[in-house]
Amino acid sequence: MAKTTIDYNEFIFSPRYRLRRHICYWTLHIIFWTFFWCFMERYGSIGTDNSRLPLHVALSEHLVRNFIWLPVNILYSYSIAYTIVPAFLLKGKYVQFFLFALPWIIAGLLINFVYRVYVYIPAQQAMHFYPILQGGWQSSTYLMITLTAANITILRLFKYWLKKQQEWLLAEKEKVTVELQFLKAQVHPHFLFNTLNNIYSFSLENSSKTPALILKLSSLLSYMLYDCNMDEVRLEKEIEIMKNYIDLEKERYGNKFDISWMVNGEIKDKFIAPLLLLPFLENAFKHGISEQVEKPWLSVDIAANDNVVKCKMINSKNLDGSIKNGGIGIQNAMKRLAILYPGKHELKLSDEGNFFVVSLMVDVNKNGVNRNVSFPQV
Repeated sequence: MAKTTIDYNEFIFSPRYRLRRHICYWTLHIIFWTFFWCFMERYGSIGTDNSRLPLHVALSEHLVRNFIWLPVNILYSYSIAYTIVPAFLLKGKYVQFFLFALPWIIAGLLINFVYRVYVYIPAQQAMHFYPILQGGWQSSTYLMITLTAANITILRLFKYWLKKQQEWLLAEKEKVTVELQFLKAQVHPHFLFNTLNNIYSFSLENSSKTPALILKLSSLLSYMLYDCNMDEVRLEKEIEIMKNYIDLEKERYGNKFDISWMVNGEIKDKFIAPLLLLPFLENAFKHGISEQVEKPWLSVDIAANDNVVKCKMINSKNLDGSIKNGGIGIQNAMKRLAILYPGKHELKLSDEGNFFVVSLMVDVNKNGVNRNVSFPQV
């Protein structure tokens, strides 16, 4: 299926298929008008003696007639579609477009008259076609060349619109990719800086815990350097990194805070964008626990049911502290949620005075992009 789409786009937009595109169009054009005029003569409002001819003879004569008109149709159609339209209409010069279109319409009347008198009628006489309309001014043939020119112009505009749409979609995709890379680039040093500060404080004390902390840091670095390059990671991997981060912070605070950690549901078969939950945990330490004088506490509850991953974090804080908007980590996480899970997530940040609540629900079903997910209240 993908290969067909690529070939289709290449056939429409690639310059190497230009000649084939035009041949296909004019072939269909001749076939259509051949059957159209034959039908109108035999069953429609145009009644001529040609309706007495056998069907195959009538079709062959109309086929030849359309071939005779082909040079005029090409010249008249391309003169507007590939000169006047791109020069004025596509550039928004509408007044100039109409000023040039008017002489083009008048020129069509003259071309139709001259071509009928000096080319079309003599060619039919030479081939002994019957009947032959002798009049130079014939509205039917003029209508045919103007409709043909209109079709070519519409197709030209439609192709231009499709190309602009593709360029816009590509630009938006590149914009989102660059923005996500920028957000990740901000997240990585943010976590790294805080973790290195923790290890540095232990190294000054020559603590025996330093090697274990370095090992946990290497796990964080490996996750950020390699796993985060992927669109999604296993949910259990993100949870494992969160545990490592908590262990690093526990050593930093000397186990002077209480923590409640719960993971429920089937997390092994779930995938999530990397570094999506971790910034909220980091935010709880940086803007809540680290600023408390009395013994702080933290509660983390993660659950995975069906296609929805729920994460609820509650951390203690000072009454006069406000962490609703958080730091750069939580802001980046909110932006990434909006980009990666539009309409498929619900995030609530609640400042309750002496504690702060983060409630996040994400629909991680890859095939549920267009589904409206209804989340229950937390």
